[in-house]
Amino acid sequence: MKLKKDEKLKLFQSHLSQDCPECCLDDQFMKFINELFDSREVDDYPECIEREQEDPEAVCIVEKLLETCGSEGFLKITLHILRKMKQKELAEHNESIKRAQQALKTHLKKKFECIFEGLAKQTTLLNEIYTELYITEGGSGEVNNEHEVRQIETASKRQTTQETAILCKNIFKPLPGQGKPIKTVLTKGIAGIGKTVSVQKFIL
Repeated sequence: MKLKKDEKLKLFQSHLSQDCPECCLDDQFMKFINELFDSREVDDYPECIEREQEDPEAVCIVEKLLETCGSEGFLKITLHILRKMKQKELAEHNESIKRAQQALKTHLKKKFECIFEGLAKQTTLLNEIYTELYITEGGSGEVNNEHEVRQIETASKRQTTQETAILCKNIFKPLPGQGKPIKTVLTKGIAGIGKTVSVQKFIL
């Protein structure tokens, strides 16, 4: 049996008071939650509220909304509620941040999606010429517990240490057994192998 919005609100508040009592002391936060459950905007994304009933252990409604509605849907709901709460300046501020982020992404994509090759000022799409490099975690000598980039042909040589191939998109993910995120990656290989271009590809 489906719960009504007011019943869902009471259920959520009950869970929130148990798992995060300090959240209930924030009047603005609770006002936001009340507006959220009362908002017609939520009707456009019913799964955002329906799934709250399925996962009573959830503490952070923001994470849940992002997961179920996506960033665009969550932004739409948030802006609507902020304006309803007469927080117009805050709503416009969040909207301007979103526009700036999108503009930056567009600029970086335009800047790095092409590479100069052949004749001067002639550009080629990176996706058309880029070849995936063989990337491993680990190494020897000064490259200990770091990510290393090398030519595929060197893979046929005898290995002196245990190495595991990883995807380029995962180079900043923590290594097994490490709790801290990786902030710096050392790329190693002969000149012209494509280390710089691989970084350009990662930015895309």
